[in-house]
Amino acid sequence: MLTHLTIRDLVIVHELALDFHRGMTALTGETGAGKSIMIDGLGLTLGDKASTGMIRQGRERAEVISEFDLADCPRATAWLEAHDLDDEGQCLLRRVLVREGRSRAYINGSPVPQSALRELGALLLDIHGQHAHQSLLKPMAQRQLLDAFGGLERLAAQVNDDYQALKNARQALSELEQAARDRGNRLDYLAFQIAEIEPLLASAQQLDAIEAEHARLAHADRLQNEIGDIVTQLVEGESDLGSHTARLARQLGELAGLDSSLQETAELLDSAAIQLDEAGQALRSYRDGLEIDPYRLQQVDEELGRLHDLARKHRIEVDELPALFERFQDELQTLSAVEQNIENLQQRIADCEKAYAASAGRLSRSRRKAAGALSKTVTASMQELGMSGGVFRVECSSDATQTAAHGIDRIEFQVAANPGQQPAALSNTASGGELSRISLAIQVATADCSDIPSMIFDEVDVGIGGAVAEIVGRLLQRLGEKRQVLCVTHLAQVAAQAHQHYQVQKHTRNDVTETAIQPLDRAQRVEELARMLGGVEITPQTRAHAEEMLSQPAG
Repeated sequence: MLTHLTIRDLVIVHELALDFHRGMTALTGETGAGKSIMIDGLGLTLGDKASTGMIRQGRERAEVISEFDLADCPRATAWLEAHDLDDEGQCLLRRVLVREGRSRAYINGSPVPQSALRELGALLLDIHGQHAHQSLLKPMAQRQLLDAFGGLERLAAQVNDDYQALKNARQALSELEQAARDRGNRLDYLAFQIAEIEPLLASAQQLDAIEAEHARLAHADRLQNEIGDIVTQLVEGESDLGSHTARLARQLGELAGLDSSLQETAELLDSAAIQLDEAGQALRSYRDGLEIDPYRLQQVDEELGRLHDLARKHRIEVDELPALFERFQDELQTLSAVEQNIENLQQRIADCEKAYAASAGRLSRSRRKAAGALSKTVTASMQELGMSGGVFRVECSSDATQTAAHGIDRIEFQVAANPGQQPAALSNTASGGELSRISLAIQVATADCSDIPSMIFDEVDVGIGGAVAEIVGRLLQRLGEKRQVLCVTHLAQVAAQAHQHYQVQKHTRNDVTETAIQPLDRAQRVEELARMLGGVEITPQTRAHAEEMLSQPAG
């Protein structure tokens, strides 16, 4: 849950530090005092877009830091570990805005892209603004909410996996059938390419040896002449190096008889004489066996030319020709057995269709059961929220002939706001105020479905009042018993239900406007509730009413 929020130089906030707790927290204040700044600042640490216009006038940068306790959020913990950003259970999100340059984002002190904040933020906190209920009008959101309510996410994921397997098999069959239509031309092409590469395949595999032979043949004259000179100097000259070294070795051996300390050196010199003789004999053999063969040189040169021409044709290197040959052979084999492969794929598609039908059928039956329970629960909440006689219904119609990643069902939220009306699509029947209340009823009904520990309701109670407002407050309080709830509200009936209460105040001094937020004790809460009830002039009766509201037992 959210435990701490720090804001510096954001809009009209100079510096603000707030601690948050479990349960329901109300945030109130006069219109224009800056209640939304806290939500906007928190949104920045969750990856919302930023602009330099959000930086306080006269400042070069703004900073927002939010801190979360991850004890009830295993998915966020796993996300941090997967991205190497975990820090002994700590979760610190920081956003810095600068006038000159891009905003910067940090998780546990490490710089991250804005998208990382959005990914992690989606696991930590839900923000429901005044118009957040509009998402309820989207079929995908309705389907996801029903699946969450019924605990069907794993079954829905299985349906998606089965659909992807079926889609991939159908795509493979389509590609193979297209290949089959072009099979004749392709077979001729592959046969020609294989026939062209095959005579040169062995040469391509022995490229290093052929290039070495080409170099030797091309420089045979030089090799023969210079090796001959070396042999002469080593073993064939009048005072060749080998014979001279042997004489020196014998002489030193004789001297070693006079001084034994020379024996090791004499042996080294004797070994050198032997090695010089062996090197000379080896080079003599190489010289005598070396042939100047212009015809063979031409053959090798032409062979290399053919290899390089063939490689250029296919836009590859010569040493890649064997791999290309194998690919051509594999494709030829596949096309040659295309009929069998088509039959195999058709069987795989049949198996995938069977698996999809089974999982989609299970999901559809489970959705119908969950739809009945959700309809009953939300309808009951509607009665509490001043929509007496109203009916909420989740219509779940299925078409087994249609396949989609989300299953075979069409989910539609329907409502009849007044007694005697026939339920119709939510988007066609509910007014803005009714939609807001239905959204709240659904949020309460599905509170146990989400593992996101914190929720913010930003003036979702606009357009309601009186007894309905008190009921809304009780519903939010009930929600706060299971999850952390922060509620920005103008209604005293809602604020009175909160476990904690913060007041937003705006001050202007020396033409400089600042916003401050402070926690309220009981006496201060009475004064704030009285202000919300009575406006500018607060009477003793208003205070008494506020005291009475605050003294009401939890509903």
